[in-house]
Amino acid sequence: MSAVGQQVVPSPNVPRARAVVTGGSRGLGLAIAQRLRSDGIEVWTWDLVPPSDPEQLAHHCQVDVSDWKSVCAAADRTLAIGEVSILVNNAGMLGPVARTLDVEIDDWRRILDVNLTGAFLCVRALVPAMQQASKGRVVNIASIAGKHANANGAAYGASKAGLISLTKSLARELAKTGVLVNCVTPSVFESTILDHMEPVQKQRIFDALGSKAPMGRILRADEVAAMVAWLSSDACSYSTGAIFDLSGGRSEY
Repeated sequence: MSAVGQQVVPSPNVPRARAVVTGGSRGLGLAIAQRLRSDGIEVWTWDLVPPSDPEQLAHHCQVDVSDWKSVCAAADRTLAIGEVSILVNNAGMLGPVARTLDVEIDDWRRILDVNLTGAFLCVRALVPAMQQASKGRVVNIASIAGKHANANGAAYGASKAGLISLTKSLARELAKTGVLVNCVTPSVFESTILDHMEPVQKQRIFDALGSKAPMGRILRADEVAAMVAWLSSDACSYSTGAIFDLSGGRSEY
């Protein structure tokens, strides 16, 4: 019987795409990983911490993104399974809250190594194969702190500003290759870091932070994940080198 005109239904065992989410075992990274999985994407988490769901261990690599050998080992294992067409550089650390002149040099270097150099190393490891396949999406998770400086947070802000610049440079270099590179700059969002607090105390903090945004509330992790999902999809076809604001109207640019 002729197959002409028949609809081909993909096997449920074949993922629509394969993604790597760094720092994907918890927090925002977990929310992003879960959203991409719900869209039919096979997600590999690269994280120092294993996922809480045992079913995801098969698609997890223990990685220090600031270490080139560790990143290469994870890339070799992941690419051995098949093509990776999505990279979400989410791994990051806040570091100490301190005056710039009081920041320890080792702390400064560690924050830059994880937040900025880590993204660069993951790009070096995975993007060449995307370029060869003429298809790929890179989404860097920066921060509003990379656009609006905060006192006592110079190292974190500098690392995120650097990530924004890396996004723009890489996007221009890859613009004609089929690999699109974009960045999101979220403001403060609901996090498990406050789960140990009493509900009233936690709500007081959320209200204080939310009051800084014209929308009058703080960001949710699932809202960041939704933006990342679109930037990772084929629907995003003409945006590259763009910085997508997620601040509820707080950011002025």
